[in-house]
Amino acid sequence: MSSSNAEPAAATGQPRSTDDAILDAAADLIVHLGVRRTQLAEIARRAGVSRPTVYRRWPDVRAVIGALLTREILATLEDASLHGDSSGSVTPHGAPLGVQDRETFVERVVEVAVRLRDHPVLGALLHSDDSDLLLEYVVERLGASQRGLLEALRTGIEQGQAHGSIRAGEPIELAAMVLLIAQSTVQSHRMVASLLPEAAWRRELARALNGYLAP
Repeated sequence: MSSSNAEPAAATGQPRSTDDAILDAAADLIVHLGVRRTQLAEIARRAGVSRPTVYRRWPDVRAVIGALLTREILATLEDASLHGDSSGSVTPHGAPLGVQDRETFVERVVEVAVRLRDHPVLGALLHSDDSDLLLEYVVERLGASQRGLLEALRTGIEQGQAHGSIRAGEPIELAAMVLLIAQSTVQSHRMVASLLPEAAWRRELARALNGYLAP
């Protein structure tokens, strides 16, 4: 249940940090036991550390969960980059990756949305009785994870504007609206699952984003 920042030692050749061990333990508990049964003492036990070790880093379970969400969202964002590179390669639509076109940008936004929608920790929080935890850390305030998403979206939008396939406008304002569109689509996925099967869900989200961003 670890993120790309906390892969097992055998896979990376490096031992996990204490922070990652604690967050991995919290993730395991949330997924398998639920939010209400995730207690700081059990997090410490599963992580193989003392309770004071956890308290020195985070004051309570909510703070641990906030740090876990930030880690998992930013790791997902890193795995499915929203912006191009400067390698000289080209996108499927013929644009240099360093100057990304709108359709490729939207494809990447949809991919990030799918990964976050299907993420076991976010899913467990979203569908739990304590879903207000997820709302607090993902919806009601701009934390580190939200700012990371906005910055990646802003960069991708600027590249699309340079390419000429994304309309003019303040990039951070466009990024904020793209985040709202994708975020609300992810949160409401289960409600409309019978009406929007997987292929349609991806297609219609891409259509909404392309329509919003097109010149």
